[in-house]
Order: sequence, then structure tokens, then C-alpha cells
Amino acid sequence: MRYLEIAVPDGRRRAVLDILEEEGIDYVVSDETSGRGYAAVVRFPLPTRAVEPTLDRLHRAGIGDEARVIVIDAETVLSNRFETLLDQYSHGGTKGERTSRQVLRTKADELTPTFPIYVAMLLISAIVATAGLLADSPAVVIGAMVIAPLIGPALAANVGIVTGDRGLQSTGFRYQAVGLAVVVAASIGLATLARLAGLEPAGVDIVVVAELQERVSPNVFSLAVALGAGVAGILSLTRGFSEAIVGVMIAAALIPPAAAVGITVAWGMYGAAVGAGALVAVNVFSINFAALVTLWAAGYRPQGLFEVSPTRRPTYAYAAIFGVALVVLAAPLVGVTALDFQATQLSSTATAEAEAALEEPRYDGLELESVEVTLDDDYPLRSIDQVVVTVSGDDPGVVPELADRIHDELTATADDPVTVEVRFVAAEQRGGQ
Repeated sequence: MRYLEIAVPDGRRRAVLDILEEEGIDYVVSDETSGRGYAAVVRFPLPTRAVEPTLDRLHRAGIGDEARVIVIDAETVLSNRFETLLDQYSHGGTKGERTSRQVLRTKADELTPTFPIYVAMLLISAIVATAGLLADSPAVVIGAMVIAPLIGPALAANVGIVTGDRGLQSTGFRYQAVGLAVVVAASIGLATLARLAGLEPAGVDIVVVAELQERVSPNVFSLAVALGAGVAGILSLTRGFSEAIVGVMIAAALIPPAAAVGITVAWGMYGAAVGAGALVAVNVFSINFAALVTLWAAGYRPQGLFEVSPTRRPTYAYAAIFGVALVVLAAPLVGVTALDFQATQLSSTATAEAEAALEEPRYDGLELESVEVTLDDDYPLRSIDQVVVTVSGDDPGVVPELADRIHDELTATADDPVTVEVRFVAAEQRGGQ
């Protein structure tokens, strides 16, 4: 529920009261004596769903441009007429809430902090995320997501598009671009210092760190996080869910990969940096695309017949730009996903063939230890390097035909030639005393 206070301009008092009477709204009116061009102050409660159509009707009557409107939350309203109004604006018997377009703009703007605070918080988040990735610590990386104020700009840009608020739209996009640039720059600086200090947790090949590796070679499932974050962000804004929780989800799609770009650039691994940068770009477009489509589907547009058409065109244009960019940038992610499936299939085939072979009498005393499919270091589009099969035994020696057998089986199922390496490890067993 909402409680509205409207300062009515001179000459508009009767028009306002007539509209409220026609809508069946309980109101209280008092004279305005400040001499500032207002004739009266009208106060009345409304169901949340009724705020937007009521303000739109007042605007069409020529009242909205000059009137001063205040909308606040209302806890309880005891009125028979209000109950009737509440039932009128409930759909299917469900008294769900839909934030009005006017309140939506205000909430989106409030979620965007002042620029100095925004940059300061992102600097802290970038430092924490970079440290977490270098230390391979998921808990620290999550901490960086919690403090990143990225939800406001992502939502503000798209609220501005569908409601025709060019200032809000411009602020949202500018904050997103500057914010990601700040994170990447801060990560490059901290990672460079870490490298100069010899803090290399994974040696020269820094990307073998688990928290980092999944960001420099992302697969198509990464899209789910960003698309879900965009939809959830709008729902939190329009339905009153926790923006803080959704903000963490949006930050999860942007902060770690942006920090990964900085780390890989500092280590001179530019191919890996391209992979992480592609993930950042895909996630940015995914969040904005999902948010824009969700807002438009929910019916958020400027009121009035003359405002819908001009706003529809830029909305469709931005949706097309986001969608095309998303498809183009997601293509490499599809290739990485296909490679993951191929690696899994090769591992399964090699394991089955090795186990079947080792059951034969001539391989008596040998046991399969592991099967590992290794990829090359040609980031971001990697390929399968070799399949390593490790076999152990008391005195395994060397059995070349085992590698040939596994190789023949994998070649029959793989699209490209596969290198197979079989490692024989001597295992010594000692009895207890």
C-alpha cells in the first residue's frame, strides 16, 4: 500500500477531486496557504497497483507537470472504500504488488550511489577479488561480490530506457563502463605488485588456480548466472524483494572475471585475458538484455499514446544490440562447452577401455590409477592436448600395446587425432607389524 500527498496547482483543485471521486478513492483535502502557486494539498491511500494508473490519469488531465507528488509506504488502512479499491486492483484474487513507474525510477536512482563512493567501493571490491583469486579462496571472492555496488547502474540504465528517462539511462551505462574499467585497472596494479614480489601461488602458469581457471576459459553455462541476475534484479526492484541479495548475484557475474582480466594481463597471458574479457562482455550484455526484456514484458513504459512509440523504438534498438552482441560473443563459449563435453567423453572412453584391458590375464598385477585429459595453453580457445593414463603395479615395466589399444579406441570416437600417454608407476606394499 502507498500513501500519496499531492500539492495541487491553482485552478486544478476541482479536476483532482473529480478524478479521485470517480476512482472511489478516500481522500483528505486541506487549503495550501504558502503562496507558492498551490491551491490545496490532497492526501489519500492507494493500493500499490493503483498508484501508476492514478498518477497517469492526473497527468493526462494536465495536473502532473505542475503538481508536487510524494509517495510513501503505508502500513495499514482501515476503510471500507479502500477495501473495495484494493479488490478492484487485485488480479485473479491475488493482492500482489507491482511498483509504479514513477516509484521505479526513484528506486533505480537511489540504488546508484554517488560517483566517489561508487569508485571507492569498487576499488575495495577489486582488491579483495584479486587477492581471493590469487589465493584460490572462494570465501574471499564472495566477500568481494558482497561489497560491489553494481546492481544500481545495471538496473538504472534499463529503467531509463523503457521509461524514457535519458538522464537515468546515461548514468547507468556510464557507471557500468567506468566501474568495470576501475576493477580491471585495480586488479592489474595489485597483480603486478604480487608478481614482482614473487607471490605466484601456481607458479608461472597462474591460470591453473581453480578460482581463476573457470574465468579465463568460460563455457556457455556462465550465461545462466548473468541472465538470471538481470531478471532477478528487475523483479527485486518491481516486486520488493531484497536488492542486496540480487546485487551479490550481479557482482558474481562481473567482479571475478573483471579481476581475472587484470591478473592475466599482469602475468602477460593475453590469450587468457581475452577469454576473461569475453566473459565480462557476455555477462554485461546478458544482464542488460535480461533486465530490459523483463521490464518491457512487465509493462513499464511512459504513459500516454504519444510517448509509447518513441520509447518503443529505442527499447527495441537496445534489445537488438544487446541480443546480437550476446550471440556473437557467446559463440566462443559454445566452443568451450563442446570441448568440455568432448574431454568428458574421452575420459570416460579411456577409463572404460583401460579397465577392460587390465582385466585380461596378461595385465595381471596392474591397476588403473587415473585417467586425465589435458588441454593445451592456447587460451581462450583451447584444444585437447593428450590423454594421460596412469597404471600402477608391483613391477609394471612397460607395456606398449596398452597405449596402442587405448589410442585406437579413442581415435575411433574422437573427431581429431588424440595423443595417448600411459604412465607406469611402481607401487610398493608393506605389511603391518
